[in-house]
Amino acid sequence: MTAETDDDAPRRFRTLFLSDVHLGSKAARTDYLLDFLKHHEAETLVLVGDIVDGWRLKRSWHWPQACNDVVQKLLRKARKGTRIVYIPGNHDEFLRDFPGVHFGGIEVAERFTHEGADGRTYLVLHGDEFDVVVRNARLLAYLGDWAYDAAIVVNIGLAAIRRRIGLPYWSFSQWAKLQVKHAVNFIGAFQSVVADEARRSGAEGVICGHIHHAVIEDDIDGIRYINTGDWVESCTAIAEHHDGTMELITWQRASATPASAERRLRLLAPPMADRAA
Repeated sequence: MTAETDDDAPRRFRTLFLSDVHLGSKAARTDYLLDFLKHHEAETLVLVGDIVDGWRLKRSWHWPQACNDVVQKLLRKARKGTRIVYIPGNHDEFLRDFPGVHFGGIEVAERFTHEGADGRTYLVLHGDEFDVVVRNARLLAYLGDWAYDAAIVVNIGLAAIRRRIGLPYWSFSQWAKLQVKHAVNFIGAFQSVVADEARRSGAEGVICGHIHHAVIEDDIDGIRYINTGDWVESCTAIAEHHDGTMELITWQRASATPASAERRLRLLAPPMADRAA
């Protein structure tokens, strides 16, 4: 990863992909997301599920002004000409009843085929349909969601302490998850089964969210696997350049944070030519 200097002019891309914002959850990093949307523009913005957290809103209503600000920011981008495609996930599954419907210029789709600037085709979907826990044990999924909430509470406290002493954002919950062998095994199995679905669909790659683990894997049995990550733990997005290069962006600043603590990191995926070589 290489550090990047601040620049007031927004970076412009062909396509941006982001997921798992969980608006309505106290853990949603709306400040970071608003700052990211301010500094990044794209011809197409694909929302890859769990943008609104219907599960948490059912348990306890939490919708601060910052959630409205995110929605208004997206609607303004749509009005200004950005194509926005919303693929519902399991937490905002109520939108799955409206495929093909437009809300304020935002179009809803169950899944989406994206053709990259380099000619490569990607299957874009949230990914929860391949999570056995979500599909076959809804109660267990809810219990896991509550445990995840507890980890996020710890995360928020640690983030506040690190911010005060000038350290960048670091996710305790993401670190803890990656220390559990079963979680690591699950991530690997999820990647394989989602790649298999892309292959069955005739696509050369897949872009998904759901498991809050951002990564670009160039070759999973011949399929490029890309996960957008989330805006609860890692604050990540995938950006497609105009030549088709895919970039994983980790956003580690918010407008409210001191300048001395602001950092922006990015991880460039290798160009297609390098990969083919």
